[in-house]
Amino acid sequence: MSTEFARGTRLHNAFNKETFVFSGLLDNRDVARFGVTLEKDGSGGGNALVHLHPGADEHFAVKSGRIKFVVDGREQLVDAGGSVTVPRGRPHYFANAGDGNAELEVSFTPAQQHLRFFANFATLTVKQPAWFSRAGDPNFLLIALVLHTYRDHLYLAGVPIWLQKLLFAMLAPVARLVGYRMAIEPLSEALAGAGSGSNA
Repeated sequence: MSTEFARGTRLHNAFNKETFVFSGLLDNRDVARFGVTLEKDGSGGGNALVHLHPGADEHFAVKSGRIKFVVDGREQLVDAGGSVTVPRGRPHYFANAGDGNAELEVSFTPAQQHLRFFANFATLTVKQPAWFSRAGDPNFLLIALVLHTYRDHLYLAGVPIWLQKLLFAMLAPVARLVGYRMAIEPLSEALAGAGSGSNA
């Protein structure tokens, strides 16, 4: 368990065929920005799991390749130079729709702690692959622990958020009891405020 997170970190999720590139400002309260590379057939948003972010708008800028975005059930193909903004609370996922690698820049406004949230999941796929299925889906107890720890960052689409909060709060202690742990913990609110605009 760690709260340390270094600028310039690259994390590869072999299950998703997705690489995160954290080269910008870290723990900035205003915007969380990072790069994503998707290999052929790679997907973002947890194995193309439809999800939503209740507290932040998400902006995608496609740098190379072609990305399929599905927002509110509507599919959109975006090539290099194009962009998509997903307003907070809207169900979505995205995937590589081309024959080679695709690169995009992702940003969240406000930042919350989305950098740490995604870094945590990607780190766990490397350090604890047994906690994921062959398809890369995390054990449900692990999902409960992470989504409870990073409350109001991401929820599954199609299930009322209040019910997910209740369920995750009940299951998080069980997850810890059976041995699941976070790779990267969120900063406390006080530290997050003090670290706004920090590079490390």
